[in-house]
Amino acid sequence: MIVIDALDECKDEDPESAILLVLGRSAPRIPRVKFFVTSRPEMHIMAGFRGPLLRGLTDVFVLHDVEPHTVNSDIHRFFEHELSKLAQRRGIEGWPTRGQLESLRRRAAGFFVYAVATLNFLDHKFQDPSDRLDMIMKCPENTTHEGKAKLKAYTSLDSLYKSILQAAFLENDADDDAMVRSVLSAVVLATNPLSQSAIATLLNFQRSRVLRLLEAIQSLLVLPEDPNRPVQLFHKSISDFTTDPTRCTDTRFYISPDQHTGLALHCLELMNKFLGDATRSASNQVLHSEVKCLLKRVEDSGTHGALEYACRSWHKHLIVTNHLTADVVSTLSVFLEEKLVFWLEVSMALGVSEDPASALVAIVEWLKKVCSER
Repeated sequence: MIVIDALDECKDEDPESAILLVLGRSAPRIPRVKFFVTSRPEMHIMAGFRGPLLRGLTDVFVLHDVEPHTVNSDIHRFFEHELSKLAQRRGIEGWPTRGQLESLRRRAAGFFVYAVATLNFLDHKFQDPSDRLDMIMKCPENTTHEGKAKLKAYTSLDSLYKSILQAAFLENDADDDAMVRSVLSAVVLATNPLSQSAIATLLNFQRSRVLRLLEAIQSLLVLPEDPNRPVQLFHKSISDFTTDPTRCTDTRFYISPDQHTGLALHCLELMNKFLGDATRSASNQVLHSEVKCLLKRVEDSGTHGALEYACRSWHKHLIVTNHLTADVVSTLSVFLEEKLVFWLEVSMALGVSEDPASALVAIVEWLKKVCSER
């Protein structure tokens, strides 16, 4: 059996159609192999399965059609098994109580992601699990079963995510909150996952501070020990929560579309700092030589991951909002006037830009749109 999980989370343009097309054409010719594909019920994915190639080959299993008592029973067993192991490791007797298990089961409301997030939150290296469970018990409960109603603010999953963030940054001041939003934005909005080191370099923060911040919310993340490996959200629902103002009601943790502008600015600043001045290159040979020196320098300085991301993604962040600040205007002007040729060379040398010309066309169209609306 070959499992393709979360087909709806593909980021490329219409990748679902391509995957389903290949499956429809090839699966009948592969003997003794079954494909198990999971996805949210997005319209284009559902249409792909209803197409002539797959319709007769596919058995559809709708998770929301599973009886609620079956899902609740599974979640209860999961909590009972995992928390029993946690209590044994920590030497806690008589924990959790039956009432706490039942409350957790109700709070999960059919969401296994709630159960996993809760377990990650409780299993903290330096804090007592029973104290953290008491914090969860203070959150409002929700009894809406997954698939029966749209997720709204103050449901149990939202309350859990909010409580995790608030517990992690309880004593923050305004400057700390701004840093938290910036780092969260780099994780949530990144076009490709960034490492701890790359986040620190891109945002111009100390690596030790970025690491401490990420460790404070590690129950929401896949946080590798290697600082050069990518940091990722453990579930897409966290991104859905932090980018929706009706759900993320604590504004300290709300990731607004304007954060894309901030990431674009950081990308431009990093490229302006590390890319050479194309006006100093008298010939293509000199330009290529300077590019090679640049790549060696950024590799030695540990900047490579952040610069590669900046070269790949600056325009993608810039064109998703209409928030054109004075800083963006001046920094973008410097980039276009002095660094553009070097960006093209470095992009091709690093192999990070699929089509630089398309990126420039997108920026020009974006500038026309923004200027016409000002």
